[in-house]
Amino acid sequence: MTDAPDVAASRQRVAGHLVGREREIELTLAAVAAGRDIVLEGPPGTSKTTMLKAITEEWGIPLLFVEGNADLTPAKLVGHHNPSRVLREDYSPDNFVPGPLTEAMQAGGFLYIEEFNRAPDDTLNTLLTAMADRRLAIPRVGMIQALPTFRVIASMNPYDNVGTTKLSSSITDRLNRLAVDYQNAEAEESIVHLRAKPQGGLADRLVADAVAVTRATREHPYIRQGSSVRGAIDLVAVAGQLAALRSITQPDDEHYTELVYDAMVVALSGRIHIDEAVDIAPEAVLREIWEDRFVLEPAMAEPG
Repeated sequence: MTDAPDVAASRQRVAGHLVGREREIELTLAAVAAGRDIVLEGPPGTSKTTMLKAITEEWGIPLLFVEGNADLTPAKLVGHHNPSRVLREDYSPDNFVPGPLTEAMQAGGFLYIEEFNRAPDDTLNTLLTAMADRRLAIPRVGMIQALPTFRVIASMNPYDNVGTTKLSSSITDRLNRLAVDYQNAEAEESIVHLRAKPQGGLADRLVADAVAVTRATREHPYIRQGSSVRGAIDLVAVAGQLAALRSITQPDDEHYTELVYDAMVVALSGRIHIDEAVDIAPEAVLREIWEDRFVLEPAMAEPG
């Protein structure tokens, strides 16, 4: 693959891999087909990686993942010479081990840097020439010229400021940006049905409850960052196994609601981030959310 394919022809096939992301697919496709690099800004679990996988599979190019953190040095991004071969042969292009940036440029792939704003400034500055000129000069190797489909794709979580740095204007000036937020409840229920594949009499009620309590973690005043739809998927999977262990087959079983709470503890307690100013355990916050769903809401719905 040397040129980006026709956007209109590939849009529907890419959309077939995702649920409810038509607008984000269209905008991302438009940006990358126009030869632009882009940052996808949104919380975890909002289908950013799935969307990029679908696009690169459609284009027939690789998707190379890099995690942005303090250990991501320019050498890890660009590549290095094999030390043992250097001792035997001295430096040469033959003993150079390409890093993900170099691989992506040579293969015309997408370099996907997650947690982009956690990477050190000097590492991000390594990307400037690659993004601006589509080439990279590597000492003792030569000039690497990127294939036309090479793109830098970054992702950032706007709700997490711990350990992050403000990006320089030199970086942001070279990146397009798209906000990718949580989907609506209907779309998330479809995703949970698709991923968790619940069976039996509990399936529909369990999916609806799992999505509702998971979405509630994003709005609770004590929670700094709630769970993505992955929490709901795991909640349904765990609850399904608990239901089998406890012989619960229908949602009107008197033990059903407590089963949901137990599954919430397993699936959600590690995914929610409690505000540092609040001294409360995740289990207590989840119990509040559970009571809102299974005690308060039914009481409010009763006549009179």
